[in-house]
Amino acid sequence: MNMVKLIDTHSHLYDDSFDEDIDIVINNAIENGVTKIILPAIDSDSFERQKKLSASYSDIFYQMIGVHPTSIKENYHKELDLVYSEIATNTDVYVAIGEVGLDYYWDTTFAHEQQDALKTQIEWANQFQKPVALHIRNAYEDLFKILQKYPVDKRGVLHCFSGSLCDAKQAVDMGYMLGIGGVVTFKKNDLAKIVAEVPLKNILLETDAPYLAPTPYRGKRNQSAYILNIAQTVAEIKNVSLKEVAERTSQNAIEMFGLK
Repeated sequence: MNMVKLIDTHSHLYDDSFDEDIDIVINNAIENGVTKIILPAIDSDSFERQKKLSASYSDIFYQMIGVHPTSIKENYHKELDLVYSEIATNTDVYVAIGEVGLDYYWDTTFAHEQQDALKTQIEWANQFQKPVALHIRNAYEDLFKILQKYPVDKRGVLHCFSGSLCDAKQAVDMGYMLGIGGVVTFKKNDLAKIVAEVPLKNILLETDAPYLAPTPYRGKRNQSAYILNIAQTVAEIKNVSLKEVAERTSQNAIEMFGLK
């Protein structure tokens, strides 16, 4: 068994792609040193699956609550009402508001609604004193404008960071963590250069399973066990031991999300 202890801070293991082998997937993660896994929310359709999985393995899973930016449509106020009711009723269950944010990658039809929803969920983060897990694609300029005007008390993480080095430095200067996943292992990417410049104290590790599997599993279904591959790559980039990466990023996660 791998001796380092790792935390996957962002993994959708309640996705239906894991229905047939979730026990094996969780055991694989444990054998690769994963001690904790945080489940981000997408929308009200995913809440029950997320809660059921977390209840089945309560010793390893932690939960977030929020509405993903691509789930923000015409009925987004209804979705937000459902989320607010859930977090207000079960505040202690959730370690963060997430994943929330701005996604202009495919479509900007609901850009204004996404911004409004993000501001609302930042208000909740401050009301309930939770950090945020931010999903940002092609929208860093708008994100920083919002965060400057509506600061998050407990800060949070820029999940699956995909911005520039300038964006990374601005986020870190504002007190945010960068979520580093499988993309850092890809041959052609700028993320490795950014990781080289950002201190370990500002980095969280994540898989975003079942998406974005690291090399050598690229193109296949991702799983939390592969956080080890991500950690090994970060260690190589920063020329430090795997143990140091595991210890520092795990401590970052424990402090950021108040994990026990």
